[in-house]
Amino acid sequence: MRKINKILVANRGEIALRVMRTAKEMGIKTVAVYSEADRNALHVRFADEAVCVGGPKSSESYLRGDVIIQVCKDLGVDAVHPGYGFLSENAAFAKAVQEAGITFIGPTPEAIELMGSKLAAKAAVAKYNIPMVPGTEHAITDVEEAKEIARQVGFPILIKASAGGGGKGMRVVDSAEVFEEQMQLAVSEATSAFGDGSVFIEKYIGSPRHIEIQVLGDTHGNIVHLFERECSIQRRHQKVIEEAPSAILTPALREEMGRSAVNVAKACDYVGAGTVEFLLDENMNFYFLEMNTRLQVEHPVTEQITGLDLVKEQIMIAEGNPLSFRQEDLQINGHSLELRVYAEDPANNFLPDIGRLETYRRPQGLGVRVDDGFEQGMEIPIYYDPMIAKLVTFGKDRQEAIAKMLRAIEEYQITGIETTLPFGTYVLQHEAFVSGNFDTKFIERYFNPDVLERKPDEGVDEIAAALAAVLLQRQKPASPATATSETHTSNWRRNRTR
Repeated sequence: MRKINKILVANRGEIALRVMRTAKEMGIKTVAVYSEADRNALHVRFADEAVCVGGPKSSESYLRGDVIIQVCKDLGVDAVHPGYGFLSENAAFAKAVQEAGITFIGPTPEAIELMGSKLAAKAAVAKYNIPMVPGTEHAITDVEEAKEIARQVGFPILIKASAGGGGKGMRVVDSAEVFEEQMQLAVSEATSAFGDGSVFIEKYIGSPRHIEIQVLGDTHGNIVHLFERECSIQRRHQKVIEEAPSAILTPALREEMGRSAVNVAKACDYVGAGTVEFLLDENMNFYFLEMNTRLQVEHPVTEQITGLDLVKEQIMIAEGNPLSFRQEDLQINGHSLELRVYAEDPANNFLPDIGRLETYRRPQGLGVRVDDGFEQGMEIPIYYDPMIAKLVTFGKDRQEAIAKMLRAIEEYQITGIETTLPFGTYVLQHEAFVSGNFDTKFIERYFNPDVLERKPDEGVDEIAAALAAVLLQRQKPASPATATSETHTSNWRRNRTR
């Protein structure tokens, strides 16, 4: 066993804060790294120590593995938590951390590398007879060979970057006539995004659901799954709303998919927290998609239904502790939803809407959790992912979790920028979502930006009520409470002037 005393969180924003909070509860010191753009960020203030590692761009700061490792050496850090994104699935970084005598809170470099290649991952899990989408088993560069394979698989097909993610290097091809052009585009995009232009082909499943299974593995060979998350509400192949458990999985299918996820983890001797992703078609057939060798953005919904702190489990596993529970000890309690609150304009094709948080007030109450990294008055940097927060609700069942989410969205006050909050309300009130009868085509099939635009005659009652309140207030002398609220200085202002 190796006791961890100081963790450097090689990340920023809400995930950095989320890791640091658990570390503090465990009596572990924390170190933040930050870019010049994040000098006043909340994770910088929260950590016991903080070091600037470079310029605003990720390539100048959060992706500088050599600089981050040097900070660890300078400050006596004995473990690194990578969060998600940035260096979290970089096998070379994980190896360099280990070679520096520092614990990497995550899987082995070998597991990261194996599962980082979709083709290598498929080959590794094949011996466990896990269902996979029909397609190629090797990378293809020859266009004619690829076109012939596509004909054999049958159009429509999907061209995917082997080292890809987030929808990059991915093309749906409906016919042989446009295949060559689409393959060249996929190769070019994959090369630009990942430095690896290798692609593969698989049958395109037109309207799947995106179901993923959370797994945990320790260094003693124990691997368990923590049930599923439904992640089918997506834009540009990236998730916006997630929930646990899925509204449609039967206990038998849940058990079968969970067993398959554990086998995927066994195929790479997995250690730590990871996620195995599947596609589920309209006939309830599931297919292995990929494995994410890190903590997922949507991990809070799993924490809500299991009562486990996944970051704490990660740290304990990294210390060499065996899992403190078995598969049969785990059960689903209640239902949880997560809405990713992005600084994006849903009425304008979800384009980023960067700016200043003129108003920022979080919702509160039983069953509401907000993981964020911002305060009122702060700017949303242009250099990083535009996610402001993760709004999470928990209820005794799906209906209650939805009701709490709708209330929390209404209570969440953000002005100065457009966000995905109104889109969340639209989805949660839509019959397809409420009934559970939806898939990854939800936005394409149902969403029209016009539904978010306020009609001229709407809001009259609210405006009248607001005016009445103002007139009533003018008739009363200012109370001490009112005077205090008007002169209140936010924490952000106070901390900046220290």
